[in-house]
Amino acid sequence: MPRLPSKEVDILALARQMIAGYRSHGADFSSINWILLHVKRIVYANARKGQIEAHSQMKLATDSKNASLGTLRELMKKCLKKSQVDVAGEPDKLQYIGWGPKAPPTPADPPGQPCNLDAVIQGAGTVLLDWKAPARGSGGQVRTYIIERREQPEGDEFGNWRQVSIAIESESTIMNQPRGVQLEYRIKAINIGGESPPSNTVAVVL
Repeated sequence: MPRLPSKEVDILALARQMIAGYRSHGADFSSINWILLHVKRIVYANARKGQIEAHSQMKLATDSKNASLGTLRELMKKCLKKSQVDVAGEPDKLQYIGWGPKAPPTPADPPGQPCNLDAVIQGAGTVLLDWKAPARGSGGQVRTYIIERREQPEGDEFGNWRQVSIAIESESTIMNQPRGVQLEYRIKAINIGGESPPSNTVAVVL
């Protein structure tokens, strides 16, 4: 047995089919007042039309309100600029109009320290570095990561750290690396506020 639809479009489609069937085969469905069903469908159609018209009017009213708000904002912006010139020597007076002198820019916090750096040798001269982003709340948002490397030639001390790559995500595959020497890698996170402390160090020989 079919189930009565619950979606508006399906209800309307079935109502039309029922009315058409009752009208064409009235003798078979003598107990049905299909005219009443037809009237109720017309009542629905009128209500639907009213809803569409009301929605259109609401959209027009919303657009008009937003346009008026934009005009008001632009005028306020012009007034505030002129007011800042008027009291340039005494900017505290801007408080009289609910405004105030421009606040000095707040410096951004550098990111926190990347952690859990790990290295997986991928092949000759290639290493995959994987690490975790700084802990939430430990500093500013990371813009990018700097990957640094230092080398220890056989019998010598480690050289200085130098940048070998950058990354946006918290992993990077580094290719064409020196082979047969001790290598160490570390990660720093940076943003406009500066750079983080370096991550832990990992050592590999490729």
